Amino acid sequence: MRTLLNLIWLVFAGFWLAVAYAIAGVLLLVPIVTIPFAIASFRIGAYALWPFGRTVIDHPSAGVGSALGNILWILLAGWWLALAHLCTAIPLFVSIIGIPMGWANLKLIPVSLMPLGKVIVRA
Repeated sequence: MRTLLNLIWLVFAGFWLAVAYAIAGVLLLVPIVTIPFAIASFRIGAYALWPFGRTVIDHPSAGVGSALGNILWILLAGWWLALAHLCTAIPLFVSIIGIPMGWANLKLIPVSLMPLGKVIVRA
């Protein structure tokens, strides 16, 4: 079932969201200071490409640095990516088959806003 949901997700939302994360990652590679943000963007983009069967948990050693980095992330790329998740969730909710994928999209919004200090693991 996860594979089927992932394939449908890939067609309707995952590919375009992964492209958005890749663009954000490439743009964040330009200034040297934001390279950790670019790495987080690529990591979350890979998760957005194939999300079912994986989950996000808090990293046990995340501290003040992650919190400050997340504030900067929200200003640089987070709110754009959260808006992309919201814009793709709305059409998914309209169709009956897209409702689970719409919920998955809404679950990705907190991760897109604050990716630092998070770890992606298999469910």
